[in-house]
Amino acid sequence: MLLKINNGAVELGAELILKNINFEIRNTEKIAVVGRNGCGKTTLLKLISGEVDLLKRDSDENVYISKAGNVEIGYLKQIAFDDYTLTLDEELQKLFAPLLSKKARMDELVEKMNSTVATDSEIREYTRLQDEFEADGGYYYAKEYDTMLRKFGFDDSDKNKRLNEFSGGQLTKLAFIKLLLSKPDILLLDEPTNHLDISAIEWLEDYLKNYKKAVVVVSHDRMFLDKIVDVVYEIEHKVTHRYIGNYTDFAKQKRENYEKQKKDYDLQQKEIERLEALVDKFKYKPTKASMARSKLKEIEHMDKIDAPERFDTRSFHANFTPERQTGKQVLFVKDLEIGYDKPLSTVNLTLQKGQRIGIIGGNGLGKSTFLKTIVGVIPALSGEYSFGHQVDVGYFDQQMAQYSSDKTVLDEFWDEYPTLDRTEVRSALGAFMFSGDDVLKTVDMLSGGEKMRLALCKLFKTRPNFLILDEPTNHLDIIGKETLESMLCDFTGSVLFVSHDRYFINKIADSLLVFENDTVKFLPYGYEEYLERRTVEAAVPVVKTVQKPAAVQKGKESYELRKEHTRLNTRVKKLETLINELELQIETNNELLTSPDLASDYAKLSEITATIEALEQKLLDTMSEWEQTTQKLETISQELI
Repeated sequence: MLLKINNGAVELGAELILKNINFEIRNTEKIAVVGRNGCGKTTLLKLISGEVDLLKRDSDENVYISKAGNVEIGYLKQIAFDDYTLTLDEELQKLFAPLLSKKARMDELVEKMNSTVATDSEIREYTRLQDEFEADGGYYYAKEYDTMLRKFGFDDSDKNKRLNEFSGGQLTKLAFIKLLLSKPDILLLDEPTNHLDISAIEWLEDYLKNYKKAVVVVSHDRMFLDKIVDVVYEIEHKVTHRYIGNYTDFAKQKRENYEKQKKDYDLQQKEIERLEALVDKFKYKPTKASMARSKLKEIEHMDKIDAPERFDTRSFHANFTPERQTGKQVLFVKDLEIGYDKPLSTVNLTLQKGQRIGIIGGNGLGKSTFLKTIVGVIPALSGEYSFGHQVDVGYFDQQMAQYSSDKTVLDEFWDEYPTLDRTEVRSALGAFMFSGDDVLKTVDMLSGGEKMRLALCKLFKTRPNFLILDEPTNHLDIIGKETLESMLCDFTGSVLFVSHDRYFINKIADSLLVFENDTVKFLPYGYEEYLERRTVEAAVPVVKTVQKPAAVQKGKESYELRKEHTRLNTRVKKLETLINELELQIETNNELLTSPDLASDYAKLSEITATIEALEQKLLDTMSEWEQTTQKLETISQELI
């Protein structure tokens, strides 16, 4: 057990955020924390990290947080940079100081062993350091470091940039890399897939699955959770519930648990009604009074089953149909060069009525730029595009949903649709969960998820027949994503969207537009088939011969020879020790054969003889291995001269 919270509660200001929290982190568990926006998921992470404290209670309840020894907890919000004048490489290389120190000492010992002046204690020290170096990832840390930088959108030229030259978003990614490379005992991640492209998310999944310590992750990415977690904690009604399995397992278990509890509750309530009816019928009859009393006791002694709490499934809705229908062809794009100061990609596409095309690919290749170009936000560099007959575009940009305004929600919406009366405005906002005094909040007071809902509310009120959506699921919780998925599946118009949410893409898209390094490809099939085809293609071996520079190759060969020399030298010494031990055991058993005490104990003498034969055979095998190993060692020693 790495960490345990028992009966925990957290209060922020005068508001109780969490209550009766029971939470455990065991060994190398990969744990998801899920729940509605605002339910306290991030607060729980802060509680684990020590950023917020448990609420002190006056009751006798056993309330505590316990940790195993000096468990190290890593939380992204705690990661900061002390000196922004350092380069990226200087800052991150500090994490490898212990490894580099061990490596330097190992190199010293190798030199001694190669010159045959190393003592037995130094050989033992080298063996110990080598084991520790390997366990700490010493043989692959540099590759892991470079891979992380590349996956998070950095290249070798960025290594020499000072930290103060990076944007806020880039510094957040660097802080994330620093957290991953520090390898804490408990890794706390809050929405780690935000702003990562699909390739980076897939890499992160693989990294976390193989992470040798514990991970606690808050995420609304259902496919991500399905791939990495084996335990799910749900926060609902301010209380935690633990489920074993990934997100899909959790959803199934929760539904089954609810249905079982409801069935058991309904059956018990019917039984109570039946017993109470008997009591009411016979309690005033002298001959039946004792029976009535027994039925009352039966009710009193029942283990009462609580009525199951309803799922918190509150969400927005907009069951609209387009104002009018489009023609067969909705969008035509030919040789469209997109970009700003230079071309990013060239797109060719024909989108037909009713199609739902998902756009995927790496960051910086022009996915969002393509959408901005066809809706006229930025000009095309060259090429052409046109919309079909009676196409009414509804464009959603995630940046548009995160703007600042001191208007109230009511005025923000009403200014967009001034011809509506107050009842119509309140009804439209109510459908997107803005009711009561919520409509009097200013836009600046809204959370990211609330701003998204307001933007979607304004969008759908136009009743477009062609939706162009850029990351529409950002800031939505899982219930919100499922609601949007349902709306888009029922939508009778056409959809073109960019998303990094693979579950959402798989659910909505019937075809794909894939942005790769130098091409944009249209694929007439969905995401699941895309993954299957990619897996098949990846299984076909591609043999590439890379000619390394002679100096690099020679240095690598020299290092490998020294490494093999050290291994063989260590093995020779171990074999010599084993030979001495075997010879001593044989001598001891031979002395037993001549012992007067065993002269007539033929069974014991026979056993000793068999032992000697086995020891002699083992000695022969060991001496044979010693000869072969010594010859190899001498050969390598000559090559190193």
